[in-house]
Amino acid sequence: MTNLNDEDKAKKTSGERNQEKKKEESLEDKLKITEDKLLRSLAELENQRNRFEKEIKEAIEFGGFSFARENLALLDNLQRAHDSIKADPELKNSKDLEKFLKNIEIIEKDLLTIFKKNKIEKIDCLNKKFDPNFHQAMTEIEKDNVDPGTIIQEIQPGYMFGERLLRPSMVAVSKKTLKNEQETKDKNEKNP
Repeated sequence: MTNLNDEDKAKKTSGERNQEKKKEESLEDKLKITEDKLLRSLAELENQRNRFEKEIKEAIEFGGFSFARENLALLDNLQRAHDSIKADPELKNSKDLEKFLKNIEIIEKDLLTIFKKNKIEKIDCLNKKFDPNFHQAMTEIEKDNVDPGTIIQEIQPGYMFGERLLRPSMVAVSKKTLKNEQETKDKNEKNP
């Protein structure tokens, strides 16, 4: 019987050892899981900090975005007033017309200088390829001597505020004449 007790003790001992190993493994697993959670939490905190820094930078950089957009209306109105006064038949005979128009031009130049100092730049678009990221097509004009999709008229200027689009340029874009389109189709049908 002593042999049975020794065997039982040996089984218990090996069973206890297995349990201890399982406990050690489970403790190691728990440690790894906890370590992983800690690393993920630290990474999340770092990402959140980076997001906040980016938002603060953008708020500082583009805080005046709405103000700048609204000031474009001032510039547009000044330009419309200049054109309207210049074209008015009653004012054409006025001796002070040139002085008045000069003053409007000075105000317009001052406003453009202020825009430039604050990173508000006019989009140069004439004779460039149409880009929907910066331009808004208002009409298409048939023109043979210009590649289709080329901007041939600026209806209203567009502006950038740093790297952001403040307002797209409203433009007229060239297209092939119907006659040329038909000729191109006929050539394509003949030469497949």
